[in-house]
Amino acid sequence: MERVLTYLQEVEEKAEDLLGDRRQIVDLDIKRNQNREALRVLYKDPSVPDKVTVCFGSMFLSLPKQKTKEMIERDQKQLDEEINQLRTQLKIKLNTLYEAQGQPEIKGFNLSPLTHEEMSAINKVIGETE
Repeated sequence: MERVLTYLQEVEEKAEDLLGDRRQIVDLDIKRNQNREALRVLYKDPSVPDKVTVCFGSMFLSLPKQKTKEMIERDQKQLDEEINQLRTQLKIKLNTLYEAQGQPEIKGFNLSPLTHEEMSAINKVIGETE
């Protein structure tokens, strides 16, 4: 009986960890979309003044428009890196959960997209054969 409880506790902990990471990805993605909206307004709207008021946490700051763009772009890069790292960890954690449940690993789940260079090489080869 103790062994079954230990097994269920282990599976439950792994599942909760997995769900926590998924929720964190969603939260970071929401923030990334808000940043994207702000950048779009800063780049596209000509009526935006040279100094803009920005909310960081619980503070409002008045900053130059260009400085604000740079800060948001840096934040976007950091968010992209965090999301990609969490997604990579998510795949590993999901496989660990499946392993703990005694299920086989999901086939094709660890695939990664082709890079730009790989796609260019494939297009070049395909173009030569036609």
